[in-house]
Amino acid sequence: MSDENPYVSIKNWAEDDRPREKLLLKGKQALSNAELLAILISTGTKEASAVELGKRILKLAGDNLNELGKLAVKDLTKVKGIGKAKAITIAAALELGARRRMEEALEKAIIRSSRDAFEIMHPLLSDLKKEEFWILLLNRANKVLHKFRVSEGGVAGTVADPKIIFKTALDTLASGIILCHNHPSGNNKPSQTDIDLTKKMKEAGKLLEIAVVDHLIIAENNFFSFADEGIL
Repeated sequence: MSDENPYVSIKNWAEDDRPREKLLLKGKQALSNAELLAILISTGTKEASAVELGKRILKLAGDNLNELGKLAVKDLTKVKGIGKAKAITIAAALELGARRRMEEALEKAIIRSSRDAFEIMHPLLSDLKKEEFWILLLNRANKVLHKFRVSEGGVAGTVADPKIIFKTALDTLASGIILCHNHPSGNNKPSQTDIDLTKKMKEAGKLLEIAVVDHLIIAENNFFSFADEGIL
């Protein structure tokens, strides 16, 4: 590539360097993250190839795919050359990836440890910028019957109504529940409110013969388990 002509269209690259052709020739694992994004982006601009746009998007997310998954469409369109349609395509692909992880976790949906519950809920909660409160409903064999979003709130917190939680458990004939919410701040330590709510839920569950098996706090790729820490 000469200094007089710094930009060369993907069409003029060697075949091995074209993302689509490279995927066909070498397999999807051979592509970099920027090249995979380039396939979604499809076309570049006069100033930048689709691969270069992919690199700029990754830079926006600190070259971290987990952070990329948190970006909204409006964030992606801050990259020059990425319009709303391209941003929506990228967001949709990332969501499909998250749902795939969740389905893989549900295939083995018997809860034997806090890690099993984390693997199910992590794709739903890890990328959110606001708090949500969910429950996993279990039968007597600790098989997941259903997952249910109780509430969603703001950055600082959300409300978990015990009446809604236990009504849902009774309606599904659940024998146990796992409480779960996220901390968008990245700090997985429980607040005093979290601790008080957990104790309240445990006592209410005893009266209804519905065991509160655990309470997970998910913060990005980490989690806190009340059961593991012996405070449930």
